[in-house]
Amino acid sequence: MKRFICLLLVALLSVGQLTGCTSTEALDEKDTSDQTNALKSIYNGELEKNVTIRVLENDTAIEQGYFKQLIDAFNEKYKDYGIVAVDANMDQRSNLADDGPYGYGPDVLYQANDSIMKYVKGKHIYPIPAESLGSFSQIPANAWDAYKSEVDGKTYYMGVPVNVQTSMLFYRKDMLPKDWETKWDNNKNQMPDMVENWNSLYKYSKSIVESGTGKYGYMRSLYDVYFSSGFLFSYGGYIFGDHNTNPKEVGLSAGNAEVGANVLLKLASVMNEESIDDSITVNGYSKIADGTYFATMTTPDVYTLFIKELTLEYEKQGKSTEEAKALAEENLVVAGLPMLPASGDLTEENPELIPQKAMGGINGYAISAYTKAPNASLAFVEFATSYEMIMKRQGLLGSIPARSDAAKAVGGVSEIVFNNLNEGNIVVMPSITEMVQVWSPTETFFTDLAKDAFRRSDKKYTSLEALKSGLKLVDQQIYDAIHTLSN
Repeated sequence: MKRFICLLLVALLSVGQLTGCTSTEALDEKDTSDQTNALKSIYNGELEKNVTIRVLENDTAIEQGYFKQLIDAFNEKYKDYGIVAVDANMDQRSNLADDGPYGYGPDVLYQANDSIMKYVKGKHIYPIPAESLGSFSQIPANAWDAYKSEVDGKTYYMGVPVNVQTSMLFYRKDMLPKDWETKWDNNKNQMPDMVENWNSLYKYSKSIVESGTGKYGYMRSLYDVYFSSGFLFSYGGYIFGDHNTNPKEVGLSAGNAEVGANVLLKLASVMNEESIDDSITVNGYSKIADGTYFATMTTPDVYTLFIKELTLEYEKQGKSTEEAKALAEENLVVAGLPMLPASGDLTEENPELIPQKAMGGINGYAISAYTKAPNASLAFVEFATSYEMIMKRQGLLGSIPARSDAAKAVGGVSEIVFNNLNEGNIVVMPSITEMVQVWSPTETFFTDLAKDAFRRSDKKYTSLEALKSGLKLVDQQIYDAIHTLSN
């Protein structure tokens, strides 16, 4: 506890507070003084006693038991102060702007960066004295940037990064062809071609569908903007201008984004009509488990849900729980996304390959501006972002830590994600309120795109030009929603 109070006071009084991010220029002395005073008015370094901290956590963290471990450990550490952390008992998508002013909101909330940052404009969350946290130097600048904001002309961090969220490929190793090492490993690197590039995954998926067994290769709900937008980004599309900070410029149709849309259309042709809506999103766990699907794309934090379903499937086959879980962990593989053909042609033999970009997010903690215990809330955030708790979170949930020391210790998929983040292949969701206007028009377009794969005589997207026009319409709809319809 002494360490927490000392670190907090040092951070609040230090020059350059909240400007440690390497991408941020140092503020002048007056601005720094103003920042320090602003933060001291919130955090005085004295822990409030006999208070209850209501924490809004991720549903998966609650269901898998991590959240209970977290609050039990925190409560034990701070029991002498009478500080108790409890489940806010609210839907993880609850709106602080609606609940907070009436005293119903949480003191601390865990959400994606775009969800947290939408509360900045209305001053619903407090800035964080970032350098007071033990995790500060372990979290890279591009993760902190997701929570960086200008408030009254000064730079602050409004949340603390916990996990990196992005798309990963999940597949069943035991559903690979028995001869994959001789027929599906052209570069002889002991990795199946169908998990390394989309051309091979498309070819393999097509062969499974044509076998008439009722099974499929790659399956994904195309309407889901989070997963489908990366195909546009890979060929030059983007959301907003100036690195996703300028909503006056919408660019989903930019570059050769229509080529990425055409790749999605081609992939839909080897799926079923469940790809049109959210059916695959909902049934993906069970369909991967029972062998109906070979692969899907989703985020690493749901790994344990796949393992749970696959374990149950093996138990149905007569395996003991221990044997079933071991088999599930052996056969469910999480990998980076396959490479895309530079041409966008999934039928091209030996194509030039490019990395696939993917939408991502930085999930983290923020402190409500309506809390009556900001110092205790900050203590909880520091505890929850400690190396020990981040490693426990990763072990139970399969999440990708935002802390570099934890990511290095975990290795494997975590290193892949970190490399992609640093190389710009993960496009972090814009942390501006205008992002809320992106989802609906883009979702409508992707839904229509998936439908087109199953239309017969009335197909809409028969050329790259038609796809380009469709994307330009989406850009205009987003622009209008932000600048015209909302005014």
